[in-house]
Amino acid sequence: MAETILTAEPRTEFGKGAARRTRRAGLIPAVMHSHGDDPIHISLPGHGAFLALRHVNAVLTIDVDGKKLLTIAREVQRNPLTDVIEHVDLQIVKRGEKIEATVPLHIEGEPVSGLAILDSQELLVRAEATNVPEVISVSVEGLSDGDTIKIADLSLPDGVEALDDPTTNVVTVTQPRAEEAQTAGTEAAEALEEE
Repeated sequence: MAETILTAEPRTEFGKGAARRTRRAGLIPAVMHSHGDDPIHISLPGHGAFLALRHVNAVLTIDVDGKKLLTIAREVQRNPLTDVIEHVDLQIVKRGEKIEATVPLHIEGEPVSGLAILDSQELLVRAEATNVPEVISVSVEGLSDGDTIKIADLSLPDGVEALDDPTTNVVTVTQPRAEEAQTAGTEAAEALEEE
């Protein structure tokens, strides 16, 4: 994923009122956390941050007073009604440093029979900060009823290591429940009787 460079302003006011004023000015309050150092409070440019933070685990280079810091987005708080970003937590990282991150899983393809159900929505991985995948695709092409895919079966990108239990199911292929099939059969029989 390409890195985005954002120029940030240091923040000296804190609290809800200060955060509201920051947002009214078209900026987004944010905090950068480092390894054991005090957090750095900043304001990000609203539009640029909104575009960059559309991606999960976005890598951002933050320019604060001429000092450039490589960061990864850890938490993006959004207004549930408007989807406007209200606050961002960033982690300062170094190039080549391996970090833990949660990556969403996505099903690709169609099973031969049955429905593919995602048992886990995301996967905890360890990877270089600048190479954390945005999504991990799970192919269900050619699978049939009763087949499963476990974490150990996933094809992960080079340099990405799964940290969750390798025996955990990620996808299960199953037929629709018998009750649903029976209800559909009963409704079809009643429709024939009415004709």
